Amino acid sequence: MKPTFSSFLFGGDWNPEQWPEDTWEEDIEKLEDAHINEATINVFSWALLQPSEDRYDFSMLDKIVVLLVKHRFNIVMATGTAALPAWMVRTHPEVIRTDQEGKHRVFGGRHNFCPTSEYFRQASGALAGHLAERYADTPGLVAWHVGNEYGGGGGLCYCEGCARAFRVWLKEKYGTVQALNQAWCANFWSHTIYDWDDVVPPVINGDGIGENKCVISGLQMDYRRFQEQAQLACFTNERDAIRRHDGSTPITTNLMGTFKDLDYFEWARQMDLVSWDNYPGMDTPPSFTAMSHDLMRGVGGGRPFMLMEQTPNQQNWFPFCKVKRPGEVRRLSWQAVAHGADTVQFFQMKQSRGGCERFHGAVIDHSGSEESRVFKETAALGAELNRVGARLMGSRVVAKVAIMFDWQSYWSLEGCVGPTAGFSYPQEVHRFYRPLYRRNLAVDFIPSTSPVETLKKYDLVLAPALISLLPGVADHLESYVSDGGTFVTGYMAGIHDERDLVVPGGYPGVLRRLTGVWVEEIDALAPDETIPVEGLAAVDGQPAGQIVASLIHCEGAKPLASYGGGDFYAGSPALTVNDFGRGRAYFVGTPLDEAGMDAFMDPIVDGLGLPAVDTPKDVSISIRQSDDGTRYVIVINSARSPITADLPLLRGGEDLLAGGRVSGPLDLPPYGVALVALA
Repeated sequence: MKPTFSSFLFGGDWNPEQWPEDTWEEDIEKLEDAHINEATINVFSWALLQPSEDRYDFSMLDKIVVLLVKHRFNIVMATGTAALPAWMVRTHPEVIRTDQEGKHRVFGGRHNFCPTSEYFRQASGALAGHLAERYADTPGLVAWHVGNEYGGGGGLCYCEGCARAFRVWLKEKYGTVQALNQAWCANFWSHTIYDWDDVVPPVINGDGIGENKCVISGLQMDYRRFQEQAQLACFTNERDAIRRHDGSTPITTNLMGTFKDLDYFEWARQMDLVSWDNYPGMDTPPSFTAMSHDLMRGVGGGRPFMLMEQTPNQQNWFPFCKVKRPGEVRRLSWQAVAHGADTVQFFQMKQSRGGCERFHGAVIDHSGSEESRVFKETAALGAELNRVGARLMGSRVVAKVAIMFDWQSYWSLEGCVGPTAGFSYPQEVHRFYRPLYRRNLAVDFIPSTSPVETLKKYDLVLAPALISLLPGVADHLESYVSDGGTFVTGYMAGIHDERDLVVPGGYPGVLRRLTGVWVEEIDALAPDETIPVEGLAAVDGQPAGQIVASLIHCEGAKPLASYGGGDFYAGSPALTVNDFGRGRAYFVGTPLDEAGMDAFMDPIVDGLGLPAVDTPKDVSISIRQSDDGTRYVIVINSARSPITADLPLLRGGEDLLAGGRVSGPLDLPPYGVALVALA
């Protein structure tokens, strides 16, 4: 695949406007010493670029661009529209958001615009157009970066302008109030709508039950869809303004992994390439970070993505800002590359003196010294990426396993009032991803609406907690399994239709025929409660379920394991398999713990002959394949202690980081990385 960029981008956000001009060139020279070749600029500069409604001032940005061009930097130019200027909020107060409790925001913060504000769209589009007209032919311009982290921290808007626009959106979708009432089951609690003006967004003093739940779930789901599409329209508005002056430079915006409010599959279709910001917490397991990278690669259709942001040291928004250990940033950077990144970028190049991000890590810290540990580690990483990064660009991750990540189910599952408040949709997806990661299997993420032709590319397709099934999904899955595919789903699956109404006829709804089970009841378990699951050959301990237990009747399916313990449903099926055509469909009745998921998934992986590679604990292997057939194997030690790994797969391969050929076991230091090319 032809790479998006001509060189491997190593850099990130640079905010020279926060520092005196006489420091800029010295900073650039320091960044060059760290082998940094790219700067993302102008991310939050609207107030400087447009000091009043009728005046623009590009003088400072001109100087920044001239300096970067002088030093032959690659430039990612942001549109600067992610935070509103004070004058705009003062003169057009409707441009800023209103929260769910009806409080209209005042000037401050970021990601704070109302997505349906006509003035915001006019002003942001105008600014993006002026920027593109002025800088489109800048030497080194490699990408446009629209806005910033759409939806991040700002929440949904519940202003009267959004309420009016929402009513228009509903009328276009449903046509009549009768159809709306049917879709929302509005006879519940006398919620019948008589006129479009009767519709009220899910505010707290109305039908809203906290941030995620609502008296009428269809109202909540539709309002999420409406707000997501309104935000996307803000992105495409700026994108189109850029395209009027620049017809070819890639346009992106930085996504945020498993962020809830935006369906990133829908967004990626409007972007030239996917970029995202990776900020794992102190207790985030490497498998969850890997899953997030794979998800971002998946929303981009499998193409390499940009790692737009990560931190070179601590993250400032945690209660306790732990510094990254020696080697940890290198490990995280190579993990991103291993799962499909063609860039490694940071927030930020230099720490600010003020503001809430002044203690966020940076390549150049407050001391300004090139002798700091972080600067030296960044420079070492930059040197090796400069040496070998280009070889990996355009290579792809080839997977025989796919997981469906479905934002509709995300919203629906976490919006349910019952049977439990214990679900986190991303964590349930991770529950199924983790045993595949442990076996070093490449995984693609696909939308639930993927056509049969897409499904047939995979030997194994998983759909964790797929509570909402859009039209056609069940038919596609039946065709896939009937033709020999293997499908895994389970608890909470198939319960709702696209309107968030329960599918009549018993759970798992339209998946009942495929799975061969009827779930009669769903028992909710207390947060510290588990239920034994018997019949799985677990290596470590007795497998157990948690959160919920599905009370299953087999309707053609065969039990694989049963519930233990002393409850009335002890001995009934907990896991099943159903032969369907030439394939199989598995149903997991309860969220299994780590031992249980390993014991369940391992026989499936081995039985399908999937290309699993077993490694010591904390060691992962990922493979990227180039068009010429070369496989680049990235081996990572995620532990703080050294590990020796004997990996026959690598024998005879070229060690691109250490040099020479691999002839025996690899000695990986704490957070160590090896990159091996196999012809």
